[in-house]
Amino acid sequence: MKVTVVTRSGREVIKGGLELDESATVVDLQEAIHRRTKKYYPARQRLTLPLQPGSKERPVVLNYKKSVKDYCDGNSGNLTVVFKDLGPQVSYRILFFWEYLGPLLIYPIFYFFPVYQYFGYKGERLIHPVQTYALYYWCFHYFKRIMETFFVHRFSHATSPLSNVFRNCAYYWTFGSYIAYYVNHPLYTPVSDLQMKIGFGFGLVCQVANFYCHILLRNLRSPDGNGGYQIPHGFLFNIVTCANYTTEIYQWVGFNIATQTVAGYVFLVVAAAIMTNWALAKHRRLRKVTCFSLFLNKLFPILLHTLKEACASYTINRGFNSGFLSDSSLYQIHFLGCFSIYVSS
Repeated sequence: MKVTVVTRSGREVIKGGLELDESATVVDLQEAIHRRTKKYYPARQRLTLPLQPGSKERPVVLNYKKSVKDYCDGNSGNLTVVFKDLGPQVSYRILFFWEYLGPLLIYPIFYFFPVYQYFGYKGERLIHPVQTYALYYWCFHYFKRIMETFFVHRFSHATSPLSNVFRNCAYYWTFGSYIAYYVNHPLYTPVSDLQMKIGFGFGLVCQVANFYCHILLRNLRSPDGNGGYQIPHGFLFNIVTCANYTTEIYQWVGFNIATQTVAGYVFLVVAAAIMTNWALAKHRRLRKVTCFSLFLNKLFPILLHTLKEACASYTINRGFNSGFLSDSSLYQIHFLGCFSIYVSS
């Protein structure tokens, strides 16, 4: 079997093409490309079928589990694939490790070391109990994330672009410094003991719930990361699609109740917006593969009544009566990422 590998512009990546066995898989094809090019290891390769000129359809991506022959037309022994270089790749575990390590190390620097002297504050700094508990809470959160990265999470994709390391580290490390600076500031005004206990207590409950959500998600995939898109069930997943994001957002709500800084709330808003977009995308993917029921009218009758009063121009989707979503135009209303209520116009 002959496979011609070209770029989107039509230039041959490998002169003369590749000769493969009839039983060759897409993985074998990627390895063959790597042997001929050296630079393009399999994780950097994206192989698709060519599109007709002027076509607006998305190209078919070759599935590494399939045989190359599955993509040939009829009995043809020739195949043309379009090659795209995805750039340098790193494993997701490395990506997550570095983005979480920054906040874990940066925050204690503002607590333990006299960094504020370099910002013009020469006097002795009084450390309030809430600042100490905030340090414990913060470090526990990011230590938990690193441990989950290595021992809990199973990734459907083996690698991520190297550029994501710099982008994600900039996000986490900058916000880590921003929040640590103000929570540990010499002029920081602590909240009441009751508010601190409520905030950290609520946040810790959400951290434990978040860990359990990750365990449930882990069980959906095999150790090699296979499993496809599956609907998680049990615990908070019986209420919302992305309970892991729900608990992630709410644990930062707890942190901000206890510490109460503008920096913390800015981070909360940005993080909630990002995770809401992720949740919307995941929900759309799950709706394509199956329908799943939402019995929110039975779980939150008061909330739904409030929505009806507040959204007079909307009517509750009749899909609630049958327990399934309809195909009508849907709008998703989020309450800090927790409640996913669907209404249609």
